[in-house]
Amino acid sequence: MNDAFDRLTIAERASLTSGSSMWRTQAIDRAGIPSITLSDGPHGLRRQPDGADHLGVGHSLPATCFPPAVALGSSWDPGLVQRVGSALGVEARSMDVQVLLGPGINIKRSPLCGRNFEYLSEDPHLSGVLGAALVEGIQSEGVGACPKHFAVNNQETDRLRVSVEVDERTLREIYLPAFEHVVTSAEPWLVMCAYNRVNGVYASQHRWLLTEVLREEWGFAGVVVSDWGAVSDRVEALRAGLDLEMPTSGGATDGQLVAAVQDGTLDPALLDQAARRVVHLAGRAVIGGAFDAGDHHRLAREVAAQCAVLLKNDGVLPLDRDGSIAVVGELARTPRYQGAGSSQIVPTRLDDALSELRALAGRDLPFAPGYPLDGDRSAPGLVEEARGIARNADTTVVFLGLPAGAESEGYDRTGLDLPPGQVDLLRAVAETGTRVVVVLSNGGVVQVAEWDHLAAAVLEGWLLGQAGGGALADVLFGVVNPSGRLAETIPLRLADTPSYLNFPGDPGSVRYGEGVFVGYRYHDAVGGPVSYPFGHGLSYTEFGYAHLEADVTGDDERLRAEVSVRITNLGERPGQEVVQLYVSAPSQVVRRPEHELRGFRKVALDPGQSATVRFELGWRDFAYFHPVRRSWTVEPGTAVIHVGGSSRDIRQSLLVKLDITPVRERVTPDSPLEEWVAVPGGLEVLLREMRPPAETGLARSRFLTDGSLRTMGSVPLRRLARFPGAYLDPDRLDELAAEVNAKAQP
Repeated sequence: MNDAFDRLTIAERASLTSGSSMWRTQAIDRAGIPSITLSDGPHGLRRQPDGADHLGVGHSLPATCFPPAVALGSSWDPGLVQRVGSALGVEARSMDVQVLLGPGINIKRSPLCGRNFEYLSEDPHLSGVLGAALVEGIQSEGVGACPKHFAVNNQETDRLRVSVEVDERTLREIYLPAFEHVVTSAEPWLVMCAYNRVNGVYASQHRWLLTEVLREEWGFAGVVVSDWGAVSDRVEALRAGLDLEMPTSGGATDGQLVAAVQDGTLDPALLDQAARRVVHLAGRAVIGGAFDAGDHHRLAREVAAQCAVLLKNDGVLPLDRDGSIAVVGELARTPRYQGAGSSQIVPTRLDDALSELRALAGRDLPFAPGYPLDGDRSAPGLVEEARGIARNADTTVVFLGLPAGAESEGYDRTGLDLPPGQVDLLRAVAETGTRVVVVLSNGGVVQVAEWDHLAAAVLEGWLLGQAGGGALADVLFGVVNPSGRLAETIPLRLADTPSYLNFPGDPGSVRYGEGVFVGYRYHDAVGGPVSYPFGHGLSYTEFGYAHLEADVTGDDERLRAEVSVRITNLGERPGQEVVQLYVSAPSQVVRRPEHELRGFRKVALDPGQSATVRFELGWRDFAYFHPVRRSWTVEPGTAVIHVGGSSRDIRQSLLVKLDITPVRERVTPDSPLEEWVAVPGGLEVLLREMRPPAETGLARSRFLTDGSLRTMGSVPLRRLARFPGAYLDPDRLDELAAEVNAKAQP
C-alpha cells in the first residue's frame, strides 16, 4: 500500500481528504484504495441510498431505533450502553456502513439546546464513561465510531458560525474531559469537529484543538472529519489538523489544496499525512454480516426500561394488573420515540405504550387521547372524554410530552413548559379524584414544578426508541424495577439555570459566563432549590449505605484513593442502585464546585442482599485546571469523599488528607507586588532593595507599609519601579526575580 500511495499524484492525494459523495469517501482503484461509507446514527443506522440529501429523513433503510442518548445517559450503565454499541456495529456491517457518526458527547449546558436528546449528560465524567462504552461496543464489531462534536457545540442557534467565548479552565474542566476520556480509553477511529467557532476560530481550523490537544496531548491517531459543511477554509483546516472534509465539494476544495502545495503555501507532508490517515481508516473496517431484527428489538426494550427515571411515587406504582386503570394522552397511542434531524431513522417496528399496557393487563384498558399532537390549546371535547374515563378509574395513567416540532437539530427551544393544553388536561383529570400517574415523553427536560403536585407518581420516559412503549409498560406494571437516574438537573424554572442570561448569546457570539458552574455544579454551589437533582431516581425498593472507607496512598501525581462502601437492598424486590461518588477538593486559588461526580457504579441486589462497591480515584480526580499556570493542579489539604443516590442525596462522607507538595509560585518583573510579597523570600528581598536614601529618614519604601500594600498590591513590579518613592532599579528586576525564585524552591 505504501508503494501504491507513493505513486499517487498530488491531486489524487488531495481527493482522498474529501468525500466522493454525500456519504462516501473517495476510492482510487489503480492504487487499491477503497471507498467507505459513513452514516448518521448515534442510536440507530440512518443508512441513506447514495444520492439522498443529508436531511432526507424519510429515505433511509429500516434499522433498530435504540434509545437516544438522552435516555442512555439516564441508564448510568456502561455495560448496557456497550451492548447497544455492539448491536449498532452489527447493523452497520449488515448495511455496508464502515463508520457510524456518533456518539454525541457534548455537554448539556442549557436545557434549551434543541439537540440535547442526542447528548448524554450535563456532567463530563458521566458523558465520558458512557461515550467510551458506546465507542467500544461499536468498534468491537469492526466498525469505526466517531464521537462528536469537537468542541463546545452546545446550542443550535447560529451553530454554523457562532463564536463560543470560553476560558481555558472551563474548557478543560467541563467541555473537553468527555472527549479526552473517550479518546484515551476507547481509541475511536474518528473524531468529528464542530460547526461553531471557538474564541473566534472555526473548530475545523482550530490547530490548538485538533492538533495540540487532540493529537499531541491525548495521543489521538485516527481521522479528524468535519461535520457536514463545517469547513470554511479548506487549506487552513488541513493545516490545523482536519483530515477529511465531508461531504464532497465536487472537487472544488481539492483544487485549493493542490494549488496551495504547488505555490508553496501548504507543506505537502501535511497533505500526505491526512491522506494516509484516511487510507488507513479505509483498510480497518470489517465488511458484511446480518442481524436479527427481533433480537435487537428485544434488546431495545430491555435497555429502554433501564433508562426511564421514576421521579416521584407515593406507592401507586407499580400498577396492579387487575386494578381499575384508565389511560389518557395521545402519546400513549402515537409515541414520540426519537428526535428530529440527522439522527432520525426508520425503525424496524414500533411499539406503543397503550397496546403494551393492554397486553400486560390482559384486557382492553379504557383510553382517551385528551389532546391533539399538533395543538397547544385544550380541546374541550377531548378533555371531557378523558374526564369521563378517569372518573370511573382508581388510577389514570396520563401520557404527556413535547410535540415533535418543539425540539430538533437546527434550532433551540424557547422554554421548558409542556403545551398548555396538556397541563389543562392533567388538571381536569386530577379533579375527578382518580390517582394520577404521569408519564413524560421528551428529549430535553421540561418544567414540572407547575403541575407535579397533581400526580401521585411521575415517570420520566424521555425518548426511548422503537421499543419504548413496551419498556414503559414493563416499568409501570413492575415487570422491571426502575433504575434510571437523572443525567441532568430538572430546574424549578428556566431563570434558575446557570446559562440563563448567556444563552443563546448575542449576534455572532455566546459567552460562557457561568464558567465551570454548569448544571448541578451551579445549583449545589448556590444551594438553590430544584425540582429534581442530578442523579435522582426512585426504585420500587430501598437501599442502605454503610461502612464508607478510603485508603489513600502515594503523594503528588502518584496519589491514589481506594474507596469502598457497603450497599444493601432493604426492600422486598430485586433492584438496582446507582452508587454515585462525589469529591469536594480544596482550593485557595479558584472557586470550585461544592462537589463533582468522580465515579459511579450500578449494582443489582436481591432483597436483603449486600455488596461492597469499590472505586479507585487518582490525582486528577482531585484536580482543577490552574488558569495562570495552565496545568492541572491539586492543592494540599483535606478533601471530602461523598457517596449517595444523587448530588443532593449524600448518604455518607469522609475526610481524606491529600499529600501534595505545595506548588511554589514563580515571580517575574510583571508579577504584581502582592505576589512578590506572598512568595517565600520575596518580602525579604524587597525590604532590602526598596530602601530610601538615608536623608529621608525612612526605613523602607512607603509602598511596603500595610496600608499601601492593600492599595498597590495589584500593581506589577515593573510598573511600580517607575513610581516616585519606589526606590527600585528597573534594570535589576530580572536579577531580583531569579533570586526570589531560587529561594522559593522547596
